[in-house]
Amino acid sequence: MADTLFFSILINISMTKEECYLLGKITKPFGFKGQVIVFLDVDTPSDYEELDSAFVEVKGTLVPYFFHVDNLNGNKATITFEDLTPDEARALVGNDLYLPLDLLPKLTGNKFYFHEVIGFRVVDDEYGDIGTIASVIEFPAQPLFQIMNNGTEILIPVIDPVIKKVDRKTNTIFITSPTGLIDLYMQNK
Repeated sequence: MADTLFFSILINISMTKEECYLLGKITKPFGFKGQVIVFLDVDTPSDYEELDSAFVEVKGTLVPYFFHVDNLNGNKATITFEDLTPDEARALVGNDLYLPLDLLPKLTGNKFYFHEVIGFRVVDDEYGDIGTIASVIEFPAQPLFQIMNNGTEILIPVIDPVIKKVDRKTNTIFITSPTGLIDLYMQNK
């Protein structure tokens, strides 16, 4: 991954947040030699143990930085930035880290990234084609598909019992919506 990211950063020096995914956040300084603690907001932190660069959001702009991971413990990594003084490293605390979307591991089956399914059609067991996913709204309890059906918004929980099949070839998600939920949205139509 390290070589791929290095090449990607050199080629795409001016990437936008839309072209990247959130890797994590620089949470606090560590020690006196300029190390910082990074919280990795990912499912498998060990995939990033060899990471040597990422984009740091600084005042709304993604800036490439090179570093090495000194220690990885669960979702927390201790890193040392290359060519930064301890004060410069501490100044990055609180900023988010990003990686290019093309570095995301590919998902298969019914697993998907939220950005991946925007624009997918949604087909319900009972109602058939109920519209297109406009966005995924992330609430603490559970995320929701925001589906648009001829100007009507339908919100469907993104949970395993609802998602029956993700068909990437036809950009369609097949669901079994909770009983009566779609009726609530369609009765005013």
